[in-house]
Amino acid sequence: MQGLTDAIGVFNNELFWPLVIVVLVAASLYFTVRLGLVQFRLLPAMFGALAGSGHADDGNRRSISSFQAFAVSAAARVGTGNVAGVATAISLGGPGAVVWMWLMALLVGAASFVESTLAQLWKVPYKDGFRGGPAYYMQYGLGKRWLGVVFAITITVTFGFVFNAVQANTISSTLVGSASELGADTDAMPWLPAAVGVALVALTAGVIFGGIRRIAHVAQLLVPFMALAYLLLGITVVLMNIEQIPGVVSLMFAHAFGLREIAAAGLGTAIIQGVRRGMFSNEAGLGSAPNAGATASVSHPVKQGLVQTLGVYFDTLVVCSVTAFIILLSNPSYGENLGATMTQDALGANLGAWAVHALTVIIFLLAFSSVLGNYYYGESNIGFLNPSERLLTAYKWVFLVATFLGSIGSIQLVWTLSDTTMGFMALLNLAAIVPLAGVALKLLKDYTEQRGQGLDPVFTADRLPELPNVRCWAPDPAPERKEEAGV
Repeated sequence: MQGLTDAIGVFNNELFWPLVIVVLVAASLYFTVRLGLVQFRLLPAMFGALAGSGHADDGNRRSISSFQAFAVSAAARVGTGNVAGVATAISLGGPGAVVWMWLMALLVGAASFVESTLAQLWKVPYKDGFRGGPAYYMQYGLGKRWLGVVFAITITVTFGFVFNAVQANTISSTLVGSASELGADTDAMPWLPAAVGVALVALTAGVIFGGIRRIAHVAQLLVPFMALAYLLLGITVVLMNIEQIPGVVSLMFAHAFGLREIAAAGLGTAIIQGVRRGMFSNEAGLGSAPNAGATASVSHPVKQGLVQTLGVYFDTLVVCSVTAFIILLSNPSYGENLGATMTQDALGANLGAWAVHALTVIIFLLAFSSVLGNYYYGESNIGFLNPSERLLTAYKWVFLVATFLGSIGSIQLVWTLSDTTMGFMALLNLAAIVPLAGVALKLLKDYTEQRGQGLDPVFTADRLPELPNVRCWAPDPAPERKEEAGV
């Protein structure tokens, strides 16, 4: 079994993922140029769109706000990868990997804008609000349902089952490890992981059986709390070592672009680790976040595209950067993949043992919120395959079983395989959004023209009647436009 795991790992690291990264970078450069640097040019509008409560006149009281949709996607994005993934990038790629992680986030923001804008345009109404995502724009935008079916199956397996099991395993191992550090004899309690699994299943079931609105409300509470708690820890570490910050920043850029690194072939490692881990963390272009972005009730598709782009920046430029500074301020050793342990040790060295236990709580919240976000990605795509309530209920129970099994088992092979399925999912999504970039450009022009007239942009299908199969966005029979500036 270990031989198979190693072989798949070599395939992912040396062949498949370099291809995925090249395709994503090329597509993001294309979007950046064609959409006129949208991820930079409309940065102020992103905050305005996030603050909006939604489109009050959508006629669907069960729809969720733009911020709630942002929270659902952030719940899946901001996970243990922000703690362990960044540590892995630094330990294997050196300090320069962080700079390449930042650069990647700024570039792929354009891909995130395109995919989430398209998801809003081709979302469909459901009894619990809206659903949408790559599978939906593959069918309604490209006219290729078969491609949507392949994507829906891939993301459901990858996020709904595999990543869910990984997050559950993280929760279980973290809590068991914390109990051991507090003095408990965990060797005498072999039942402890199963007990954690049962408790986690109960918590998860109480949320997912309440539908997308309950998921959104829980995410809306958890995401700001856990992000603030983690940021406070990071800011405390930075303030305690403020005199070292200029040197750390200089070190990062020196390793990212230094001649010594080029001569030692270390630059390539820094680029690959930074780009790949950043991509895993912010998920831009992978086709996952648009499933959450489509659920929002907004007055124009571009608004949610901007919000989801802001989510990429929040994940990488804020949360991942906090992890990077925590680690680099502790003078870490390089070359060994220690994952979250590297972050925990750095916090302990700066703040004491209590910070390690605080991080345990934060990792639990990160992982649990990711479980909820991953669940919804699967639910949205199960609904695309077949809207049967029985099938959705069956998915919920299988999801809970995967949660329990992840809590008690070792899933190294499954995690390695998920790298392959996630890369395949990214290629499918990019194959759809590249030819649909012209549609995103039309929507962006409509949005900016209305803003230029001092209006709060509102989209209706008759504004761009050439777009096919638009299921929502029906014209308002009696539109009342407020002639005031807005987003």
